[in-house]
Amino acid sequence: QVQLVESGGGLVQAGGSLRLSCAASGRTFNNYLMGWFRQAPGKAREFVAAINRNGANTIYADSVKGRFTVSRDNVKNSIYLQMNSLKPEDTAVYYCARGPTGYGLSNLGSSYDIWGQGTQVTVSS
Repeated sequence: QVQLVESGGGLVQAGGSLRLSCAASGRTFNNYLMGWFRQAPGKAREFVAAINRNGANTIYADSVKGRFTVSRDNVKNSIYLQMNSLKPEDTAVYYCARGPTGYGLSNLGSSYDIWGQGTQVTVSS
């Protein structure tokens, strides 16, 4: 079965940047929608960003729009989340997830069927 492994999380000061990676093992995901979600302590899981199968289309949560950029490299079976101008409220465990095939986009967690283990992002004030 395919596995998704996130990396790149860590501790950063407010205003700083981090780049998260999500690598697939076991099977390629070049035909799939891919997304990023996050969950902060005491909060529900929330959508962050998604990118369609060929990278031509992306969507973002309003809270991160203009600060975060999602990209993918289908040759490397990886997706990325570049996070700039980080705020303390961005502190959360970040998860990548695989969605359906096709060229569509979704911000719903129920659309995604395989999830990574998560990577912690902590933004200090």
